[in-house]
Parts: sequence; structure tokens; C-alpha cells
Amino acid sequence: MQQNTIDFIGYVAATCTTLSFLPQLIRVVRLRSAREISLGMFLIFSVGTALWLAYGVLVHSKPVIVANAVTFVLAMSILMFKLRFDRDALKEVKGV
Repeated sequence: MQQNTIDFIGYVAATCTTLSFLPQLIRVVRLRSAREISLGMFLIFSVGTALWLAYGVLVHSKPVIVANAVTFVLAMSILMFKLRFDRDALKEVKGV
């Protein structure tokens, strides 16, 4: 297989897996709630994504770099909303 074909497959795969986070991010923003999202899972996932990004940089793989850079931003956005909305929901319950 030619390198261009291999890179194309990488970019398509990266696009699919990265865009899969958009519906979750949109849902969290619209509902202003992230209660159903596991904090532990997103923390571990974000660390893994950062490590994949570092790996991509070290091996000079553009599909890995691009995919994980965008995925990291999306995952961190969801994580930020999770922490913010959970804190706000906890305050409401406690009446603070």
C-alpha cells in the first residue's frame, strides 16, 4: 500500500473517532448536565489522549497528531463541563 493511502485511512479513522465526541459535547451543553458521564473514565481517557498525542509527535504521524489534538480539546471540554455542572448541581442540592 502507498503511504498516501495509509495516511488517508488514518485520517478517516481519526475523523470518525474524533467527531464521535461532538454529540456528547453538544448534549452536555444543551442539558447543562453531565451527571451521566463518568469522571474517572474521562480523566483516564484524557490522559490517554494526551499520551497518544505525544506519541504522534514523537513518531511524526500527522493523522495521530491531528486526531488526538482535536480529541483532547473535545474531551477536556466535556471534562470541564462535567466538573462545572456537577459542582453547580451539588450547590443546588445543598441549598448553597
